[in-house]
Parts: sequence; C-alpha cells; structure tokens
Amino acid sequence: MAKILIIDDDACNRDILKTRLEQSSYEVVEASNGEEGVRIAGDIRPDLIILDVMMPKVDGWLACRILKSKEETKDIPVVMLTARSQQLEEMRGWESGADEYVTKPCDHQRLLAAVAQLLIQAPQQG
Repeated sequence: MAKILIIDDDACNRDILKTRLEQSSYEVVEASNGEEGVRIAGDIRPDLIILDVMMPKVDGWLACRILKSKEETKDIPVVMLTARSQQLEEMRGWESGADEYVTKPCDHQRLLAAVAQLLIQAPQQG
C-alpha cells in the first residue's frame, strides 16, 4: 500500500483528501505546515507528497525546494495543490520542483489519476 503525505494547514482540506485517498486504498499521513511536513517526509519517506502552497512559516514552494534538495526526499513525487491558478503561480510550482500542479477546488478524479500515474513512474523508496 502506497503511503501519501498530505501537507496542508487547513484541517478540512486534509480530511477531504485523506478520505478520498483512503477510499482508493492509500495509507495517509498528515502534516499541518511545511516545516512539519519536511521533517515528517524525511522520517517516513512517503511514496508521494500532496503539498498545499499557501501555508504559514514554510510555504509550499519553499517546502518543495527543501524536499527536492535533500538526498532522502529528492525522488519523492510532489503534487502541488493550490487555489492559485494563474500561469505565473503554476510556473513557480514547476520551478520549485513539483511533479504535478493541481488547482483547488480540485477534481478529485483528476487528482487520483495524477497520484496513480506518479506512483507508477516514481523510483521505489527504500
């Protein structure tokens, strides 16, 4: 069973994502901010990370850059999830190292399809 880390400061968003992912047979771990998420990712080495952009302390762009710069987390696929849909914001997500960029409110079928595809393509953690 693939392990997915959700990093989002909004508990409601985490709950919705967790429910959808668990219904699709994924194991879910949660973090409530970017700083905590980076730490947890290094500890548990999830198979994929869903990362909100707008968070206090460490935002999603910085968290993604940190994750992609560390040896133990650099190969973990990251899906950036944000309410910001402008092209410039999406470009910033790609530049941070994101593997996929999904805008809120998200189409959960599209998100689940992206998660499944990234998990197929990802190097095996270990």
